[in-house]
Amino acid sequence: MDLVLRGGRVLGAQPGGAWLDVPADVRVSNGVVAEIGGGLRGDREVDARGLWIMPGLVDLRVHLREPGAEHEEDLATGAAAAVSGGFTTVCAQPDTQPVNDQRTVTDWIIRRAAEVNLCRVRPVGAITRGLGGEHLAEIAGMKAAGAVALSDGERCLRDLALLRRALEYARTFDLPLVQHALDVELCEGGSVNEGPTATRLGLRPQPAAAESAIVARDLEVVEWTGARYHVAHVSAARTVALLRDARRRGLPVTAEVTPHHLTMTEEACASYDPLTKVTPPLRSPADRAALIDALCDGTIDAIATDHAPEGLTDKELELEAAAPGMIGLETALALVLGLARDGLVPERRVIEALTIGPARAFALGGEGEGPGIIGPGVVGDLCIYDPARTWTVSPGELSSKAKNTPLLGTTLTGRCVMTLVGGRVVHDRDGRLT
Repeated sequence: MDLVLRGGRVLGAQPGGAWLDVPADVRVSNGVVAEIGGGLRGDREVDARGLWIMPGLVDLRVHLREPGAEHEEDLATGAAAAVSGGFTTVCAQPDTQPVNDQRTVTDWIIRRAAEVNLCRVRPVGAITRGLGGEHLAEIAGMKAAGAVALSDGERCLRDLALLRRALEYARTFDLPLVQHALDVELCEGGSVNEGPTATRLGLRPQPAAAESAIVARDLEVVEWTGARYHVAHVSAARTVALLRDARRRGLPVTAEVTPHHLTMTEEACASYDPLTKVTPPLRSPADRAALIDALCDGTIDAIATDHAPEGLTDKELELEAAAPGMIGLETALALVLGLARDGLVPERRVIEALTIGPARAFALGGEGEGPGIIGPGVVGDLCIYDPARTWTVSPGELSSKAKNTPLLGTTLTGRCVMTLVGGRVVHDRDGRLT
């Protein structure tokens, strides 16, 4: 059966890297984009006038919590949140129970995601057994089972000798090593960014140097080993400077930034709202400006939500005692395209950082295969977006099992209205496909 998306604005990277931005119809047949052009016909048609037709979004960092913490999120609700937000590929963090540190767990996650059958779930394997930071995990087995990267989740790999061995193994198996850059001793238990806001609020601070010091240290070992290195959720201006210099020197370094670090600052914590507590913390306006500049010039490759569902008992506490983290799969696209509407980031860069940028950072597919690209012969993973749709973030509007976002009650502009995975409609907000 052929499906035609008629009269939309088609935009995104094509096979080979050329950028497409044209008004056109898109015909999807047998799971792939068959044709892009005018006057196309299909067995079923969707009126896409006024809508954008983009490659499905790719998220390098989500916490899906299954197995082990299904009261916070599970693969079904996490995948539903992903496709609701336009994400067709998500990379699941290894901080499950049991930890994804061996082939059996990686296999289980892939099988469970296939049963859910919504978005593509690509497991990230643990660097160390049990995320303990002492002994390397079963890297060969996880790679064979389908792991696309190595990470210790929300824990920083601190032992330099172990980091060297991990990078050498990562290079052997052609996997990026993802670092949660955070020196816990420098943090001293801080909950918010070190600066005037923390002082005014009387909260224990966490300096930006706790992040940049780890990145500076790691880059020495990266240059030594030649392995691929990826910095998760960059938050500090000094980290940006280090990454920019590393890229200038030709090191195999990539990085991501979250929507909340691009759009919020430490001032969001001024009400002591535990929903604003994240790790790394929301930083200063100067840090935010540096992140935006780095996204614009390509120093930062990807926007990743760091979708972190938390239960009520972990969030409904005073800020310092609350668990860090916020959900983000369903609000990300509207938030970051708001930066484009405000003239802070070119529209193309935002879309690249949500599609082809993350796909390239983790080498998730060949240039002609996807994800992150659009064109004839490419798998039919698509996000159809209404740039004019306004909606208010509320628990009833969110598919995620968790509701921990400081955006509750906020009106956003722009929303994904339909998502296709492998040519199959997996999300249809308005019932456009009849």
